[in-house]
Amino acid sequence: MAKIAVAGAGSAQSNGVINCLLKDSNDIIIGLGCDMYELSLCNAHKKYLVPHSTASDYKEKLLSILNEEKPDMLHFQHDLELSIALKFQKEIEAAGVKMLVPDYETIDTCVYKYKTWQKFKAAGITVPENIVINNEDDLKRSFKELGDEDGKIWLRSMSIGGGGKGSLPTNDFDAASEWISKRNGWGDFVAAEMLTAKSVTWLSIWKNGELVVAQTRKRNSWTHSALSPSGVTGVTKVGETYSSAMVDEIAIKAVKAVTNTPNGIFGVDMTYDKNGIPNPTEINIARFFTTVQFFAEAGLNMPKILRDITLNSQSVISKNIINPLPDGLLWLRAMDSAPKLTTMQQIKDDLNIVNTQSATIGQA
Repeated sequence: MAKIAVAGAGSAQSNGVINCLLKDSNDIIIGLGCDMYELSLCNAHKKYLVPHSTASDYKEKLLSILNEEKPDMLHFQHDLELSIALKFQKEIEAAGVKMLVPDYETIDTCVYKYKTWQKFKAAGITVPENIVINNEDDLKRSFKELGDEDGKIWLRSMSIGGGGKGSLPTNDFDAASEWISKRNGWGDFVAAEMLTAKSVTWLSIWKNGELVVAQTRKRNSWTHSALSPSGVTGVTKVGETYSSAMVDEIAIKAVKAVTNTPNGIFGVDMTYDKNGIPNPTEINIARFFTTVQFFAEAGLNMPKILRDITLNSQSVISKNIINPLPDGLLWLRAMDSAPKLTTMQQIKDDLNIVNTQSATIGQA
């Protein structure tokens, strides 16, 4: 039994990690979060309200809790918070706390999509062309050089932020200019070639440059997609286990493009181009995605694996395991509903039962 502290507790991505750790261990879980309402919803054994990582007293409060609780391991689920905490990593480790994380330079590269794109490009990986939008002349050039057959380009922010921050597919110059201006985005936005709607995510754990485990899932739809102009919200509605040798090969190249010695978690997001090639668009660094409980319920508990290799447990999974889960498992999510692990056949069977019951009720 160990003590595991999880930062960002109460948020969807951290709650999933906490649930996974509770599922397959007797560890004591300590939740650290900055939102009292969210924190009250997490299932940690102990909960501490801490300042936001950008607050002046964040370091003092975090170290105070770590020195009091003395957890064996600390895990962050927000890359911004981790990048701040790494600035005093030695003081965290002095409290006897272990972490398995990338170095600061790797995190700094991955939280900025344009920096990541530059690394991919330099490594010879197929990626959509990008142009930084500093002014309207750059925007005009983007439409001319990057527009698809309908004249569309993809706009997005380069700065830190998830959920498809600032993304907009458009073939309208005036609309694009207004979109950027309203977000003070000149110099922060990039234009990119349009890709298809088909996307996959390759989630992996590494230690000292060696791949421990990886699993791919397709993203079949986004939650609340109608609320975003691009249809991208960053919140998967239907995920599906999937395997592809081409995806594996490109994902590994993408990880090694940003660091020579991968450590910790690397989630490679890829979107297919019109030629059927998955193009890496970003690496979600040092954190599991919000649907990580999907894999755990299906039999691959990646937070538990991270815990074991960080603490040098004897129950560590064999290295270089790729896509151990069967293809076609589905994870369904909706607001105010518990997620569901299922298959397409089970869904069809359920619908047949519901339709039969509905018909009987209608005739009564």
